[in-house]
Amino acid sequence: MFPSVIYVRMFFMKDIKGNSVSDSAAEAVQVVLPNDTNPLGNVLGGRVMHWIDMIAAVVAVRHSKRPVVTASMEGLEFHSPIRLGQIAILKAVLNYVGRTSMEVGVEVYAEDFRTGKRHHTSSALLTYVALDDEGNPTPIPPLHTETPDEKRRYMEAEKRYQERKQRRTGR
Repeated sequence: MFPSVIYVRMFFMKDIKGNSVSDSAAEAVQVVLPNDTNPLGNVLGGRVMHWIDMIAAVVAVRHSKRPVVTASMEGLEFHSPIRLGQIAILKAVLNYVGRTSMEVGVEVYAEDFRTGKRHHTSSALLTYVALDDEGNPTPIPPLHTETPDEKRRYMEAEKRYQERKQRRTGR
């Protein structure tokens, strides 16, 4: 049974056109307003998480051409605050694609609009699963990496995927 299942999957995936990392990359800009901040004038961590989830979902949808759900957010690190009146810039790229899931990396920067200076404020890794019309996980196109950095990120993300899979299954 396994050889035919593998053959069918390989045959099916071979017919799916793949996408490059740049095909789905996204950037978003947010002006930090008072309702985005805490009493110290810093953007709320939950607001940054929301922005990260939204831009990463855009990348996943662009790649899969399907509705997606967030399966996990990991590695979220806050390096420095984003202040009231600054501009938050989010950059998201696809790191890895499995059969139905994708890992998206997001970097967040704060920009001082007066000087144009940017600094890195946070990073996160998110996993999304593409869904079919019935809400079940569905196969997605492969990812074609082109640059050495894309290839490195793919290999690192594939290792994280295997580790997550091992934690879930206990094997």
